[in-house]
Amino acid sequence: MTIELNMLILSTALLMLILLIQASAGIISNGLVAQAGSRDELPEKKVFHARVTRLRDNMMENLLLFAPVVLVAQAVGISNDMTILGAQLFFYARLAHAVIYLAALPLIRPIPFAIAWAGIIMIAIQLFG
Repeated sequence: MTIELNMLILSTALLMLILLIQASAGIISNGLVAQAGSRDELPEKKVFHARVTRLRDNMMENLLLFAPVVLVAQAVGISNDMTILGAQLFFYARLAHAVIYLAALPLIRPIPFAIAWAGIIMIAIQLFG
């Protein structure tokens, strides 16, 4: 398996971890019975639960952009230093983004977000180059 596909699998695993944290925050906030029900009448999310929900949404949106470019690059046989670096930048920046977001560190969260996007763009450029 290529490094790019490994980074895609690791990124998916990161999303799964974020989902587990988000589900746990919901259970802690509302109780297992309420979370296992229809969730139509749940109270407004507490601060951490709302934050991890936003993190989950953000990770899913970015993974939705990353996965196709990696998979297309693999399908057409493009794997080089640039695609490897792009995939590594995406994963490690998203990991940093998750930690920073969960820790609620101000002002620096956009930096790993932008680095991850740069990784996607680096791979996409290779598809058209």
